[in-house]
Amino acid sequence: MFKEIGQMASLMKNLPKIQAEMKAFQERLPSLNAFGEAGGGLVQVEVNGNFEVTRLHMNITVMRPEDRVLFEDLIRGATNLAIHRMREQIANEMAKVSAGLGLPAGAGLPGALGIPGLS
Repeated sequence: MFKEIGQMASLMKNLPKIQAEMKAFQERLPSLNAFGEAGGGLVQVEVNGNFEVTRLHMNITVMRPEDRVLFEDLIRGATNLAIHRMREQIANEMAKVSAGLGLPAGAGLPGALGIPGLS
């Protein structure tokens, strides 16, 4: 019980520093990029830290009209892979920030910060 009280007091003491670090992290989110591809590179998708698709490339020279459904599946797969990788990247970055602030691992800060796609 006393350990938790001490951790809470330390957290409150460091609150301005924590807020500054979290604000800086949020400002860096748009510059983070994650890449996903499907179909051996036929479809490539890049997303930023706000989980927005910033780049989409499709090699449509090999696409026949009847391949439309296949390409839709490839786009979905590449996009989901890029988003999954971005979630991992943000979690790793948050772990570094938390460790630098002396916060316990898994402090749940991404959800508290309202970072899209994280809870």
